[in-house]
Amino acid sequence: MRLFTASIATETNTFSPIPTSLESYLSCFVARPGEHPDQPSLCTAPLFVARRRAQQEGFTLIEGSCFFAQPAGLTTRRAYETMRDEVLGQLKAAMPVDGVLLGMHGAMVADGYDDCEGDLLDHVRAIVGPDCVIGVELDPHCHLTLKRLRLADVIVLFKEYPHTDIVPRAEELVTLVLKTIRKEIRPVASLYDCGMIAFYPTTSEPNLSFVARQKSFEGKDGVLSVSFVHGFPHADVPEMGSRMLVYTDNAKPKGDALARQLGEEIIALRGKTAPPDLDFVDALDQALATNTANGPAIIAEPADNAGGGSASDNTMALHELIRRGVKGTAVAPLWDPVSVSFCHAVGPGGRVRLRIGGKTSDLSGDPVDADCEVLAVATDRWQSFGDAKAAVGDLAAVRIGGVDVILNTNRCQALGRELFTDLGLNPKSYRLLVLKSAQHFMAAYGPLASTVFYSETQGPSSQRYQTHDYHRIQRPKWPMEQDSPGKLIA
Repeated sequence: MRLFTASIATETNTFSPIPTSLESYLSCFVARPGEHPDQPSLCTAPLFVARRRAQQEGFTLIEGSCFFAQPAGLTTRRAYETMRDEVLGQLKAAMPVDGVLLGMHGAMVADGYDDCEGDLLDHVRAIVGPDCVIGVELDPHCHLTLKRLRLADVIVLFKEYPHTDIVPRAEELVTLVLKTIRKEIRPVASLYDCGMIAFYPTTSEPNLSFVARQKSFEGKDGVLSVSFVHGFPHADVPEMGSRMLVYTDNAKPKGDALARQLGEEIIALRGKTAPPDLDFVDALDQALATNTANGPAIIAEPADNAGGGSASDNTMALHELIRRGVKGTAVAPLWDPVSVSFCHAVGPGGRVRLRIGGKTSDLSGDPVDADCEVLAVATDRWQSFGDAKAAVGDLAAVRIGGVDVILNTNRCQALGRELFTDLGLNPKSYRLLVLKSAQHFMAAYGPLASTVFYSETQGPSSQRYQTHDYHRIQRPKWPMEQDSPGKLIA
């Protein structure tokens, strides 16, 4: 048995002003054959798992190239086609193969390509033919198009948000692909469109219980896999939205019924899946009134979340904290390579006048001009993300009055505590943490927090979806239209 594996992945915010070039991938994560690390990244878990399974089970794995870019705006046509053609060339050289495993995010959009994953699958299928088994792992913040469903044999999504289960889901994918190749099962897909978009953090109810409910059906009565597509609302592409995917072992009517049942349960939860989305000043008022004896209050800043394609250089929160003279507070991470370079030049203990943030677009706000104390600097760092590691580049911590600001050179969101600890800072020692992230911060910082608030500042990843200037998404769609029914579409 011969399997080929590769990965091309990013999450495209079509409202983001930041272009995604080939260099965006090469400077973030690239691993070509013979270069793959011993731990998985967000979208390379199929390779990581299949490598171990190949050694255990005796099949041959051919490892292709893997690319990942930090979420941002449209990928250039040259970048996508260059990466795609490199992977396709490797696949052709590997032929014949019995199976293909692809790690893809699922929300990649390029100039001229609304559905990059569907396009890649189309080319892969043309090379391998109809009998080869194609398996795909996707992020739940994807656009699960009908084209992908038609071209792939098995698609498995992460269930958790934060994405702490990328490796377990890859294990499931590899198992299903191997069983399909051995003709032990015949996966058949059912897909229900919920006609909506929403925020579904799985660390809180009702989403926590819904993850358990999905799992309760798997492995019973012919149900092979259940995946809930949260959707990625910061992209204006036709098939954006929440969908329910069920695979059965050649039991299409049963899969249709279960996909419809679970999809209707999601529809019944409209308006109940997300925590309150507060204006930042209201979140700050509540956070400052919180008893933080057992840990800091946390304010999440989803609108300026690099993980959703934003710049992470918006200054609204920082301006307000300074204006109020708040003490014992930290903001992290704020993307500002120029300020970081100045801090490294001055060194810890020095003072420097910085113009912080507010550089990328009008959504970044006005820069903060301040005399800063440099607390610490660090070079070429990373932060943990479940089983994976994410590069943050160079770091600097500065203090402005009572506010500490963690600056970095690689645009990223708050994931692991290394943003603080690599600078000799203890995140638990603060009264308040303002974190530029939508939900992934919860895995590392949630256990520290006395309470968590989700706030609205400025940026192209706003949780108030009605503010997005959609022109191409399929309508009607809740919450823009209240009367938006669900339907079985495959």
